[in-house]
Amino acid sequence: MYLNSGWLNSQRIFSRTCIAFICYNCFSYLFALSLLRSGNNSYIFYDICYFALFLSFTRSSYIILSSYTYKTDGHSKKNGVIDRNDLNSSLSSANGINGSVNYDEENPFAESYATKQAKSQPALYKLAEPNSQSFAGCKFELKSNRFLENKYQTGFIKNTTAISLRNDPLSDISALMQKRVFDVIIASFILLFLLSWLIPILAVLIKLDSRGPVFFTQLRSGKNNIPFRIIKLRSLRRNIDADSRQVTRGDGRITQLGRFLRKTNLDELPQFFNVLAGNMSIIGSRPHMLKHTEEYALLHNNYMLRHSTKPGITGWAQVNGYRGEIKEPQQLQKRIEHDIWYMENWNIALDFKIVYLTVIKTLFGDENAF
Repeated sequence: MYLNSGWLNSQRIFSRTCIAFICYNCFSYLFALSLLRSGNNSYIFYDICYFALFLSFTRSSYIILSSYTYKTDGHSKKNGVIDRNDLNSSLSSANGINGSVNYDEENPFAESYATKQAKSQPALYKLAEPNSQSFAGCKFELKSNRFLENKYQTGFIKNTTAISLRNDPLSDISALMQKRVFDVIIASFILLFLLSWLIPILAVLIKLDSRGPVFFTQLRSGKNNIPFRIIKLRSLRRNIDADSRQVTRGDGRITQLGRFLRKTNLDELPQFFNVLAGNMSIIGSRPHMLKHTEEYALLHNNYMLRHSTKPGITGWAQVNGYRGEIKEPQQLQKRIEHDIWYMENWNIALDFKIVYLTVIKTLFGDENAF
């Protein structure tokens, strides 16, 4: 009942081990350069080997100890669920709720959960009393099936419990600060070391390829559905449908260079300026044209939920193949599901993972990029 999957999550253990190994070796190398005045290769080699052995020993010990802990009764809890249904009726026969309460008092349950309300079943008050003979605590289910159908989040306003029907990690100020620091550091690095020389080169090529401006700007739906002006490298010829018609496969409006820019996602690079300006995040739901936002909101009830956070240059939907033209309701449905899943399961490690997957897809190609 209380199995903590995070303890023995192989992916989590592996990622933390790699991060520890990389961080330690970076500091070790800086130490060798600063204090030893030289990058002593033998010192660095033996230091890496010793630390690798240390990590292997400590992680192996942790896994063995945790596995053993799970198998011992002293580290498990027995929970009871008090309910009235066909199964419980056959087990407790005529005793009903009273029989369940008595059974709980006679057995070493750590906690009991009642799906019935004490007001409708007075016998439950006996179990919930502080001076109950049972050492177990009794917790009552919130009387709303709607809560049980959603991944909800609880919090407190002073001594009052507040319940959100959605799990929203990014509503926490510390999470927003982590995400903003992540955005600023990555965007600044890209702008300084990549865009500072790549944008001028691409600007010249765009001018040579077709007539028109180097940059293309357009109003898109941002956080809380507030419009903002997105910046892209121009990949289409000038046309009157730019603000209403989405780009399709084999679209005649795409320039020869634009096809390459869109395939390699280079046309999206100026959006790092949007990130620094605070209009966008590096990871989030892709922003749509204002006209499409109005249309999609009528097609899907949960569509507007994706606007509760900043839009992104890339996102969980994009790295899972849901990008490009939307021709069927199923494509919109999948994109919304992935966007909402990201918002409800956000953590900084997930942002790093999406950045990594985006780079991989860019290098090896994405069939939905056109």
